[in-house]
Amino acid sequence: MSDPSTPRTARAQPEPGAHRRPFRGGRWAAAVALTRAVLIAAGLVTAYYLLPLDEHGTVASSALLVCGLVGMLLVFGWEVWAITRSPHPRLKAVEALAATVALFLVLFAGAYYLLDRSTPGSFSESLTRTDALYFTLTTFSTVGFGDIAARSQAGRVLTMVQMVGGLLLVGVAARVLASAVQAGLRRQRRGPTAEPRSGTDAGTRDGEAG
Repeated sequence: MSDPSTPRTARAQPEPGAHRRPFRGGRWAAAVALTRAVLIAAGLVTAYYLLPLDEHGTVASSALLVCGLVGMLLVFGWEVWAITRSPHPRLKAVEALAATVALFLVLFAGAYYLLDRSTPGSFSESLTRTDALYFTLTTFSTVGFGDIAARSQAGRVLTMVQMVGGLLLVGVAARVLASAVQAGLRRQRRGPTAEPRSGTDAGTRDGEAG
């Protein structure tokens, strides 16, 4: 009776360090995702400060904002698709949200800066690029200190567009990303078991056909 029990106990013992591998892999993936998110945000802010925005007029600035928002939606759609197929959907969602929010803020900061340059007096004070980014962040976070305010009709319309876009970004986009994460997790759980089942079913059908 003792001999059969010995190999079962030996088989039940895991390999040394096997339980540490997923943890280490997850920690490395988290570090990579965090680094990507920081680099993307830093790259967008750097581009915002380096691009020659002063050369654009009002019409060109509006077209630039619209094209930027359309591009942001396309990037967001691609990120949602990538989340559902990523081996780490939660981390990919964090990276996607950081990139989307950073791009959203930079686009509106550039639009405020260009509006103030093309139409002086649109805001309560002349805006530098840092002032425009500051106003964008206070509007997005609903803090609204009041030290910088939109005065012209175009400035107020643009601010209202950012408010609505911010609400959609926080509400709808976050829910879409959460759904994509759930789809990615379901795909991971279903993936390893789908092939053996299909192979078994195929073998059963071949046996019945034979």
